[in-house]
Amino acid sequence: MPRTEQEVKVPRAATKPADLLRRRHALVVVLTFLTGSADAVGFLSLGGAFSSVMTGNMVLLGLSAGRGNAELAVTSGCAILSFIVGLLAGARLAGAAQPDDPVWPRRVSRALILELLLFGVFLVVWEVNLPEHSERVDLVLLMLSAAALGVQSSAVQRFGVPGLSSTYLTGTLTSLIGGVAARSPWHTLRPKAQVLLALMAGAAVGALVAL
Repeated sequence: MPRTEQEVKVPRAATKPADLLRRRHALVVVLTFLTGSADAVGFLSLGGAFSSVMTGNMVLLGLSAGRGNAELAVTSGCAILSFIVGLLAGARLAGAAQPDDPVWPRRVSRALILELLLFGVFLVVWEVNLPEHSERVDLVLLMLSAAALGVQSSAVQRFGVPGLSSTYLTGTLTSLIGGVAARSPWHTLRPKAQVLLALMAGAAVGALVAL
């Protein structure tokens, strides 16, 4: 009996070369390391808010309202708004995932170039204002960092891989622990563990830079 088209259709992900998928994952790990570094610098040196952890910033915004802390409200609020602007810009450049996408769409690279430019401006502002930054400069730096990571978040979403992220990783941790509890094969858990370790390693390096 002849097979239908649906029966013989092979998922596109299965046809992608394994080495390209590994390279893509390695680059996402590098981006996650950058996220951890930026979050540590933002929290320790730029007013006590995060560059990518918007859940944390929303909690800080609520705390600022409860405690009447206007400075924290401005810092966390500006970080949230800047991240949203970065998300919009990144989504515009990277676009939405398409069924015929290659492993690494060119539009992802365009979005990451914008992120690189934003961090380039961040570096210039940081260096020009040494040895100490004013609170206003710190806020500008935090907004640049948050916008850059917003762009990065949208760029990674273009891959269209469920659960793949370099900025919000609570779901990654949940999935990893769930896999451990279910005794899933290590090769399915390793990518998640690598991303989480990259985040923590980046945060450690960011803390050294900040201090």
